Formats: sequence, structure tokens, C-alpha cells
Amino acid sequence: MANAEHSVRGSATADSRIGAARAALWLFAAVLAVRQTAAVLTSPPGERLTDLGTWIGENGVLHVPGSLYDEGRFTGTPFAGLVLKPLARSAEQSLGVAWTFGTLLLVVALGLVAARALPIPVSRRSTLLAAPVAISLLMLSLPVRNSFHLGQTSIIPVLLVLLGCLAVRSERPAGLLIGIGAALQPTVLLFAPLLWFTGRRRAAVTAAGSFAALSALAWAAMPGDSWAYWVHHVAGAGLGESPDSLANQSLHGALLRFGLEGPLEIAVFSLLAAAVVFFGLRRAVRYAQDGQLLLAVALTGCVAVAVSPTAWQHQLLWVLLAVVGRVGRRASDRMLWPVLVVLAITLPGKMLLPNLTVLHPVRDNVLLVAALAAACAVPFLKLDSPYFRRPVPTQYAAPAPARWARVPLLPFWRRVLSRPNLLLELLVIRVGYSVYSHIRAAATGSVGAAEEHARQIHSVEGALGIDIEHWVNQAVVRTEWLEAFFNFYYTSFHFVVPLSILGVLYVRRPSDYRWARASLAFATVLALLGFWLYPLAPPRLMPGMGFIDTVHGPQDLANPDYGAMTAVTNQYAAMPSLHFGWSLWCGLVVLVLAPKLWMKLLALLHPLFTVCAIVATANHWVLDAVGGAAVVGAGFGLTYVLAGRRKLLIPARSVPSARSAHDADDKETAAARV
Repeated sequence: MANAEHSVRGSATADSRIGAARAALWLFAAVLAVRQTAAVLTSPPGERLTDLGTWIGENGVLHVPGSLYDEGRFTGTPFAGLVLKPLARSAEQSLGVAWTFGTLLLVVALGLVAARALPIPVSRRSTLLAAPVAISLLMLSLPVRNSFHLGQTSIIPVLLVLLGCLAVRSERPAGLLIGIGAALQPTVLLFAPLLWFTGRRRAAVTAAGSFAALSALAWAAMPGDSWAYWVHHVAGAGLGESPDSLANQSLHGALLRFGLEGPLEIAVFSLLAAAVVFFGLRRAVRYAQDGQLLLAVALTGCVAVAVSPTAWQHQLLWVLLAVVGRVGRRASDRMLWPVLVVLAITLPGKMLLPNLTVLHPVRDNVLLVAALAAACAVPFLKLDSPYFRRPVPTQYAAPAPARWARVPLLPFWRRVLSRPNLLLELLVIRVGYSVYSHIRAAATGSVGAAEEHARQIHSVEGALGIDIEHWVNQAVVRTEWLEAFFNFYYTSFHFVVPLSILGVLYVRRPSDYRWARASLAFATVLALLGFWLYPLAPPRLMPGMGFIDTVHGPQDLANPDYGAMTAVTNQYAAMPSLHFGWSLWCGLVVLVLAPKLWMKLLALLHPLFTVCAIVATANHWVLDAVGGAAVVGAGFGLTYVLAGRRKLLIPARSVPSARSAHDADDKETAAARV
């Protein structure tokens, strides 16, 4: 009886947590929807729904007599033009509001349909949380944001395909929906082979027939426009922006950016497109037959993106749908593919990869790479895999007892003993630093406030007797080798040393790696608050004080933008000094973890040299270093309070693998039958 009551109580607690999480996610989705709608409707008329205005505005192509494609501004099919023409007589203001709310309803419907199509078996938690998560991801994605801003129709074909493949059971209505989608976006016709090879042949024939009928209807109504679209512009390939622009995330666009052109480019594109269609559709059919129909639809859509002559940003929603695929045998690897997809579809490529020439081909084609990977390469698990529902579990350790009873405050933040996925770690670090850089650059403040704060800092240092910056700066300038050394140290070790320490900890001490990484992240976030709340001019940018910028050379202090340096970084993000803060973090981590005394002493030289460098080069005040030490101390403190002590209680036995657990369940089932 006691066990039954305990089970009921635990179930009720779990249900309440799921309910609270569901309510929070729906609230988050609603906030995103309101924000996106408000962003569109509050924009000036000339800056919102620009593509829609190009089509049906006062001087839009649907108003002007002649061909839709004379100026290349209209990129839709003739059937799309035929459908949109009646809207050309609508009032611009009312149409903009109706179009925006209509797009919002389409996004919600798309999220609901996708959430209901998750492959069986699905946990109760996933069933309850899938819809708000799907809608939130759609709202955050670049294609949806682009569709809202431009007033595009690209969400409609995606929704029609999902309805036809996942929701509508009758063959002919399903095929009709997909045929309409293909009439609006021709590459959608690739879903007809998917239907055919998965046994829905009547739907496939209906899709092809309805596409042909609707295209013929548009041809009969607008023969000149149809000839221009299908023949002169080769199914719209020559319309819109230049096909070699970064906005075109198709194989054709990538080949043009790589320098291929003419017959050679056409031949290479045709061969690559044929290979992608063959391998991508074959994989899609296999996953559809396996019961993962939503994944199969997503893969087919990714094939359509890759082989289309033009695939603009608002047409790339298929990539996001591929997030439903499960990859990896270990539980710690499961988040890699979803995180990759979500980041690729929500952030620009320059935030995902560093600005290295060797990485530019990948950075400029991130969405194409994601589509090709999903369609042809990523080894998604099948439903009959023992790892689909039960991946190899992650091994956790209990935190050692702390001095205070309520520490850790977040007991669910469990400490992992195994190494995290390396690619996922690198991606998170890169994106985290990109976000940090953007926020740091945005926290500029006014020149007057920054200089006034600098005078405050200088006066406080004078009262404390530590205003040594000018003396140190002048002494270093008079000693050439010392100036060269501190310039080199300032510019060379800020990133190298922390990344090296994280790399060593990742390989040698995974559990301590997570502790060190968390404390560094907290310290960096706290530093951003300082940049926002207290913009501070460094000594080198203070007029009349006689400081010499040894690293960057003389600055034009009469120019409030300070020349080209403003484009590189925020000139007033001096308090706290993360140059010193990160170096102190390095010294403390090595001091705590290094096994040898000489290692500890050597590590402490790094913050010592760094504080000398930042003062000698006139990049920071002494109190900036104090601020850096404060945020690092707070970072370690937050890690302790939230996650507990660094030391862990290592379990005596390792956690069994998914396969062994699966075999054990089979044995228990067999024993029960006997």
C-alpha cells in the first residue's frame, strides 16, 4: 500500500512538472508570435512585406499591364500569380494586417501538424510538449522570420505537403494537396515519387495530375507569362536575386559561387542533382517504410532544396523538419543533430563558424550543407534499433556534501563523468562567443559617460594610491624590448591559454572540464552586465592624460568613433577586464587541478603577466583588473551554489549500456511468460 501511494504521489509530481513546462512553453510560443507580428505591423510601410508589395502594391507587377516577369521581381509560378491577382485590388493596409495574421495561423497549423506526426512510440511528455516546441522553433527560424518580413507564400506549400502526407488519409485529396503545393513551388513535385514508392500510388498520380492541370490552367489564362516562366527562365531559375548570391542555398547557387559557369556548371549541377535525388529519395522511402513518415517528408524536402535552381531563405523550412531524426547511440550524442539543425536554421553562418578562409565554403553554404547532410549522409536510427528509445545512458556522479544544506540549489543539474560530444562542445563555444561579441559590441554607451566613468576610476585609484597606469605605460614605452613583449603577450594569449586548458581538461579530466567551463561561462556573462551598466574609456582613449596606445598605435581622439577600431570591438568595454579575468581563471583552474607544484607556480605567472600587459599597453585601469577578479570569483561561486562542490562521489559500478538493458528487459519478459 505504501509503495502504491508513493507511486501515485510520484506520478502526480511528474504530471505537475510536465504541466508547468507545457504552460511555460506555450507562453514562450505566444510571446514569440506576438513579437514577430508586432515587428512586422509596426515597421514603416516601405520596410514591411516588401515582396508582397512588389507583387500587389500600388505599382506591383500584378497591377501593371504586361508580363509578370518583365522586371524579374515576381519569382512565383504563373499559377501563383493567377491566385494572387484577385488580392491586388485589396487595400494595402488591411491586406498587410490580414496577410500577417494569416501567416501566423499557417505557422501554428504547421507546428501542430508536425507535432502530431512524431514517430510512434512517443513518450507522454513528448506528446504534450511537442506542439509548443515546434511552434516556437518555427517562429525562431530564419525562413519563417523571412516569410513574415517579406510577405512570402513559401509556408503554404510546406503545409500542403504535410497535410497531404501526414494528416489526410484519403488518396485523392492527399494527392490534390501536394499537386497544389507543386503548382505553387515546382520542386514539391518530388513528393510524388515518395508517395509512389511508399505504396500510395493513387495519391502520387493525383499529385502529378493536379500539378499538370493547374499549370495548364495558368497557361491557358496567361500563356505569355507561362512561356516566360517555364521556358525563358527555365522554371524560374533566372528570376529574383542573382543566382550566385549567398541567399541562394541550392547546389546551383553553390557551384556558381565556386566559380563554375556555363555548360560545365550545368553538367556538374545535373550530375550532382541526380545523385542527390537518387540517394535522398531512397533514404526517404526507407524511413517512411520504417514508420518515420515525418522524417521521410523532411528528407524529401531537403532534396528539393538542394536540387532546385534557386532555394531562397524563406523556402528552407524543410531543413528544420529534419530535426525529428534521432542520431547517435549514446544519450550524450543525442542533442548534437537537433542543436546543429536549430542553430543552422536560426542563426547566420558567420555566427556558427569562425572567419577563416578555409571555412568560408561551409560558412557561406551552411543551410545547403545541412540539407545535403540530412538527405544523403546523416545515419538516422530506425525504429527497430535498440538505441532508438534507449540510448547508452550517461554516467552521472553525485556531488560531494557541501557546507550548506541547500547547496546545490539545482539538484537536477547533475555532474556528468563522461566527455561531452566534441563537435557539440565546439559549436556551443563558438556560438556562445559570437553571442558574447554581439552583446559586447552593442553595449557601447556614450563617449561622455565613458570618459566620465574613467575620470571616476582614476580619482578612486588616486585616493587609494594605485594610479600607476601612466608611470607604467611611459616606462614600458621607453624600453623597446619590454614594449614588444607586452604587446605580444596582450594580443596572443587571451584566447590561446583558456582554450588550451579547456582542451586538456576535456581529454584528461572530463568532469572537471564541465566545472571549469561553467565557471568561465558565468564569469563572462557577469562581465557583460558590467559592459552594459558601466561603459568605461580605457586609458589609451582618454584625452589629455598622455597615455600611449602601444598595441594599436595613435588614436584620433577628436573623432568620437575613434576610426576603424570601432568596427572591430566595443571601445568602452573595459570594466571588468576579461583579459585579466580569463587569465585569473586559467591560473586558478591549474592551481586547483595541477598535480605538480611547478605547474601551479607557472600557471600563476599568466595572470601576473596579463595584468602587467593590460596596464602597460594602456588598455585597462588597475581597477578593471579588480573587476575581472570579482566576476571570476562570482563565476566560481555561482557554479558552487548551483551545481555543488567540484569534488564528486564516483559510483562504484558503471551504468549498463542500452543493449544490455534491452537484453535484460527481454529476459524479464521471457521469465514472466514462463
